[in-house]
Amino acid sequence: MSLFDPHVERHLIADDGEVIIDEVRKHWVSNVFAALEMLAAVPVLFLLAWLPSQLYWVPFFLSLFLVIHGGWRILGRRMDRFVITNMRVFRVHGILSQRIATMPIARILDISVHVPILGRVFNYGHFIFESAAQDQGLREIRFVAAPNQRGLTIQRVIQRAGLRGGARPTTEERRAEPARISRERAERARAEQAALDERARAREEWDREQHARGGRDAGGAREPNTEPVPVQATAPQGHQGWLSTHEQRQSAALARESSSEPDGVRDHNDTAEMPWWRSSN
Repeated sequence: MSLFDPHVERHLIADDGEVIIDEVRKHWVSNVFAALEMLAAVPVLFLLAWLPSQLYWVPFFLSLFLVIHGGWRILGRRMDRFVITNMRVFRVHGILSQRIATMPIARILDISVHVPILGRVFNYGHFIFESAAQDQGLREIRFVAAPNQRGLTIQRVIQRAGLRGGARPTTEERRAEPARISRERAERARAEQAALDERARAREEWDREQHARGGRDAGGAREPNTEPVPVQATAPQGHQGWLSTHEQRQSAALARESSSEPDGVRDHNDTAEMPWWRSSN
């Protein structure tokens, strides 16, 4: 219905090449409470069965109010549009009187996406824009369908326009943009190729240096010494161990014999235990 269409294309700057990237409608979840409000008019009409005839107008007008108010809210959600263009983002809302809130792409500093629990189930979320302006007309957009895809769309527009933190380019600059991008790509390719060539030359020089150093080492090397090395004759390990053990045992036996005296042999000067008849000798 064209009567209840906001006609967002009328707000585009067609002379400057502005085009619509995405037009976002409110998610159907935003109309749930309005629809419940309209359905509440049915039980209100049931009050006619218990009220006297003099009060029939009360449930009648109450149900009529609920239907009109709920329908008005649904119509307002339908005419509320969030538009993403190649130059800006703006919101058009209102039934009888329209309101337009605009934010240029260059003024967008940050975008926060809030997805509640039900939003994860039914795929909707809320956008919060942060701009350089103190009082901004476009701050929060609620009940946006497919919020992740819409957020990526806005980021893609910002990157393509190259306007983050800068002024909007002129028509001549936009026309020269493809040629500038091609030149930058060509310069980047030449720089990468030059870096690869420099690395290849450095590798070749290092290989030549190593090859030359290896040739000098091979030419000036002396012949290995082939004179026989005298070998000290040694007994087998088992025989040496037996000899050393035998000699140690003999030395220990001699030491015990020298340190102890045989029975009946004493020193003549030792008279502590000798009888009196032998001490006189």
